[in-house]
Amino acid sequence: MRITSTSCICPVLVCLCFVQRCYGAAHHGSIKVTRNQTKHIEGETEVHHRPKRGWVWNQFFVLEEHMGPDPQYVGKLHSNSDKGDGSVKYILTGEGAGTIFIIDDTTGDIHSTKSLDREQKTHYVLHAQAIDRRTNKPLEPESEFIIKVQDINDNAPKFTDGPYIVTVPEMSEMGTSVLQVTATDADDPTYGNSARVVYSILQGQPYFSVDPKTGVIRTALHNMDREAREHYSVVIQAKDMAGQVGGLSGSTTVNITLTDVNDNPPRFPQKHYQLYVPESAQVGSAVGKIKANDADTGSNADMKYTIINGDGSGVFSISTDKETREGILSLKKPLNYEKKKSYTLNIEGANTHLDFRFSHLGPFKDVTMLKVIVGDVDEPPLFTMPSYVMEVYENAKIGTPVGTVTAHDPDAANSLVRYFIDHNTEEDRYFTIDASTGTIKTAKIFDREETPWYNITVAASEIDNPGLVSHVPVVVRILDVNDNPPELARDYDVVVCENTKPGQVIQTVTATDKDNSANGARFHFSLDEGLSLNPNFTLRNNEDNTASILTKRRRYSRTTQDIYYLPVLVSDGGVPPLSSSSTLTIRVCACERDGRVRTCHAEAFLSSAGLSTGALIAILLCIVILLAIVVLFITLRRSKKEPLIISEEDVRENVVTYDDEGGGEEDTEAFDITALRNPSAAEELKYRRDVRPEVKPLSRHHPSSSVDSIDVQEFIKQRLAEADLDPSVPPYDSLQTYAYEGHRSEAGSISSLDSATTHSDQDYNYLGDWGPEFKKLAELYGEIEPERTT
Repeated sequence: MRITSTSCICPVLVCLCFVQRCYGAAHHGSIKVTRNQTKHIEGETEVHHRPKRGWVWNQFFVLEEHMGPDPQYVGKLHSNSDKGDGSVKYILTGEGAGTIFIIDDTTGDIHSTKSLDREQKTHYVLHAQAIDRRTNKPLEPESEFIIKVQDINDNAPKFTDGPYIVTVPEMSEMGTSVLQVTATDADDPTYGNSARVVYSILQGQPYFSVDPKTGVIRTALHNMDREAREHYSVVIQAKDMAGQVGGLSGSTTVNITLTDVNDNPPRFPQKHYQLYVPESAQVGSAVGKIKANDADTGSNADMKYTIINGDGSGVFSISTDKETREGILSLKKPLNYEKKKSYTLNIEGANTHLDFRFSHLGPFKDVTMLKVIVGDVDEPPLFTMPSYVMEVYENAKIGTPVGTVTAHDPDAANSLVRYFIDHNTEEDRYFTIDASTGTIKTAKIFDREETPWYNITVAASEIDNPGLVSHVPVVVRILDVNDNPPELARDYDVVVCENTKPGQVIQTVTATDKDNSANGARFHFSLDEGLSLNPNFTLRNNEDNTASILTKRRRYSRTTQDIYYLPVLVSDGGVPPLSSSSTLTIRVCACERDGRVRTCHAEAFLSSAGLSTGALIAILLCIVILLAIVVLFITLRRSKKEPLIISEEDVRENVVTYDDEGGGEEDTEAFDITALRNPSAAEELKYRRDVRPEVKPLSRHHPSSSVDSIDVQEFIKQRLAEADLDPSVPPYDSLQTYAYEGHRSEAGSISSLDSATTHSDQDYNYLGDWGPEFKKLAELYGEIEPERTT
């Protein structure tokens, strides 16, 4: 296969070159392809050569946007197997074959039937094959070739992000970068100048410029002032073909706004101002406004107003309204036309945010003078004091003078003034006032202990102009007199222990007096002298407004007397002195050794324990039930005692187990231990308790004299004989054990029984230190000791 390509300068002539080369080769023999040719040379033998087959075509190009009526010729395919006799058939396959590109199957000419757009598809890949028309077999292998779409300048540059909105500070240096714009061209950037874009400015000169290559927009003037012009509209053009004639172009708009900087100082429109303020203006109220103009905006126009000097700087104050940027003039002190009729103020307005780059344009502050004229106003009467405090004694008669208020007309007319009380509250009705003199008097009798203070409001108005009224508060204090006797501070619960000692303090009492400290703060306590001398208790005045109750006896007994009454007399130190009598109730209680109360009496104990009547009844029922169970158990136990011999035929050995325990030395009911003490003390012989005897024991026939002389061994033998001869004895072994303690020792018994009947001088006070387990024992011996001593 041989591929021959043709290089042409103009792409449009590619087809012409291709046709010329192909047809020239066919007609002029410049390109010849032979197939299976054998050359016969005279004198030589026939020589066979390998046949040469192959495609011959050029690089195919097709112009985009073809608008002609006929299909556009693309090129020609030719095989060296084609002899021109129509035996070779050309077949075209691949992208666009049959729809966009068609081929003459006999000549191999390729045409484009549609207008192509390179921006949509730049090239097409196709496959060509030559087959024998008769046999329908391929003459050459299938080959691949490309048809490229040749670009033409059919797309204008476009700004994809426009229009643009951008800002730049005013007063910027010339050449300050504002924005970079970029235009895109869809044409082929690798072919010609179709996609080579150049920028230019159509509108916005001489304020701004644009770089033709990069599209960077810059300021073109020095010190562009926002206050002169703030908004600019700049039109930028992008043109392809490097800006040459015939190139396509596109444009966009850039809206540029100059932002503010603080390059303008504030200025007052006038150098002198005048303000009228009535003397009736309230303190703290706004009386006027003033404003300095600033051409800047935002924070660059913020300012602060101050009073720098003048005779009214102590009377007026100025503040800044951040919204309106105005100076608000307020009143610090009340005005008085009769004292001063005008004030002069020097007010300064200065920027708060300075830009030192423009300090040469300053100073960024301004000063103006303000003259305040005080206006005369008919004022209400003026009291000599802002408030009054008066005093009057309690129990004073109705009509007693309390005090006097005074007011006058501050105006030059000096009109007469009348007084009256505003009866807005109930307290205002307790007093009257003289309309001409302003003297306040009582209208009721006061009790300091009920209400010690009264607040009233007195009003004053001019007779000529009653509508002008002024008010003043008056506080009336009710003074105390000694009209209340002292009393005990509370109801005291006094307790005395049974084992107390004489002179022991059992209670400290205090007193209260409704009167204040000037009348009766010093209290004196004593017993009622009209009664006989109390043998049980006494009172001691402690000289500190308290008194102590002391005992006079050694012991008190609840059983003898559980409550005592002690009258106490309390007097104050007022003029004249007053006194009152109160009775203290003293209860006798049982106490611990450390003085803690254990119990006073049954009712108090139960109430202190917190037991209700229902709880007590429940406890008693439980005790009754337990007692009934015990009695029932004892009764059943006694009734279950049966003879040891159950049946006469039952001759088995039985073991009888007794598990009864003795009750100690004091138990004389469960067992008869007379025989165990001394045989001589036995009065008579006892029968066995398990069975009823049928024969009298032998010991019955012995005289009483023999019992006194018998010894233990003989006594035991006698009992053994009786058991052997007794026909009622069961046929099983029975073991009877006897113990003998011997005769009484001359040293006496060391048992604690009957020891309570002996007399001893021993001190049992140590039993109280043994703990709560020995409280009862300590209490018993503690009561016996005083009685024994008596």
